[in-house]
Amino acid sequence: MLLNQAIKSFSKHMELIERSKETIRGYDLELNSFSSFVTVKHNGPVYVEDIGLQDLEDFLLHEKERGIATSSRSRSLYILKSFYNYCCKKDICAKNLASLLEPVKIKQKERAFITETEFDDLVNAIPHPIIRTVVQTMFYTGSRMSETINLKLEDVDLKKKVLHIIEGKGNKDRNVPINEKLHCILTNYLSNIRDSKSNRFFATESTGKVSSTYINRLISEAADKLGWEKDVSAHVLRHSFGTNLLEKGASVVSIQKLLGHSNLAVTSRYLHQDINKLSDAVNLL
Repeated sequence: MLLNQAIKSFSKHMELIERSKETIRGYDLELNSFSSFVTVKHNGPVYVEDIGLQDLEDFLLHEKERGIATSSRSRSLYILKSFYNYCCKKDICAKNLASLLEPVKIKQKERAFITETEFDDLVNAIPHPIIRTVVQTMFYTGSRMSETINLKLEDVDLKKKVLHIIEGKGNKDRNVPINEKLHCILTNYLSNIRDSKSNRFFATESTGKVSSTYINRLISEAADKLGWEKDVSAHVLRHSFGTNLLEKGASVVSIQKLLGHSNLAVTSRYLHQDINKLSDAVNLL
């Protein structure tokens, strides 16, 4: 079977086993990138069974040479392993070549975060009122970019003060409480800012939705305007949500549930603790 046909078959399989739309989209992007690489390398479409271990190694090396982060390359390897595992089960190929690849050693680095004071400065530097509200929602709920921009009107229950996140990462649903500050912001948004017939909660009048690329661009431009050297993106807001809650005394288990993590170890990577806080901790003994 041709590689591009196998990728389409794998994509349908993921839909069948109810993987989330974001997961399927991410897998498709990565596998199509791999397909483009081997197509160029072999001067034409290739069959799955004709792809060798060297092709997979060359692809990962190509990603490294392009400066792709170790965490992203590790994810690429995981996706290739999943794809080849599927191909073996369907007798598209005889061996899972990706399982023979050496794991990518991930460089752990301190994740960026911003304080509440910094966040207020950032919000004030964003000129677009709808995007400003999106950014505030991500910061006060810890929701992912895709989860936030895909919210429907019925998913935001201001009466019960709950945000219903439907089909988040891993195709999981969760409820996130809306705090008083955000409740006022969202109430004002519906009354005075939103002007769209779209069923999406965050929507411009012209497109009926908001763009993730545009949101990150305005966040980056606001950070530049403030003269910040740190890289700030929508995902940094998610890190900041967890870190600020931890510093205010919330338990890691509560933060895990709010962020929608199935593994507590993942949550711990989101939480920033400076050396002074760690010193205070050891001195408790």
